[in-house]
Amino acid sequence: MRIHERLDSKNIFIIIYCLSFFAYIVYGLQPAEAVQYKTDATISIPSIGLSSDVTKLELNGQHLDTPDTIVGSYSDHNNKTLLIGHSTTVFQNLFKLNLRDSIKYDDKTYIVEQIHMVKKSKISMKKLLNTAEKDTIVLMTCAGTLLDNGDATHRLIITASV
Repeated sequence: MRIHERLDSKNIFIIIYCLSFFAYIVYGLQPAEAVQYKTDATISIPSIGLSSDVTKLELNGQHLDTPDTIVGSYSDHNNKTLLIGHSTTVFQNLFKLNLRDSIKYDDKTYIVEQIHMVKKSKISMKKLLNTAEKDTIVLMTCAGTLLDNGDATHRLIITASV
């Protein structure tokens, strides 16, 4: 019996399926390329086991794009910096911070002075970013109820100063 006589539609289907599966294994299961951020600082919070690189963020209209797995920083003033990160990745333990915990950022040590959970619609970014009397960092991440669009109803806002 010749090869072409043995190749009925069932066998052809099996061959095509096997070739497709092999192609999926070789090409479809490749790891996604990680986004490479230019980092210019680090943040360390020993009390919650956090250590991360920090990348500077640029305003995109009125929006800051939060990095996926590291902390993003934004500042309008030399003495106040907003640090943002996802509550599902880099800031997943931020809610465990306590007053007077220390945060090491950009070669300075900051002490937590305020911890607030604020409804997202009530946040004033202008007030949050206004100038401060002493070097201050404001850490912010999602909190409250998770919404279907991946956002959340509130923000956890932590203020620390030198």
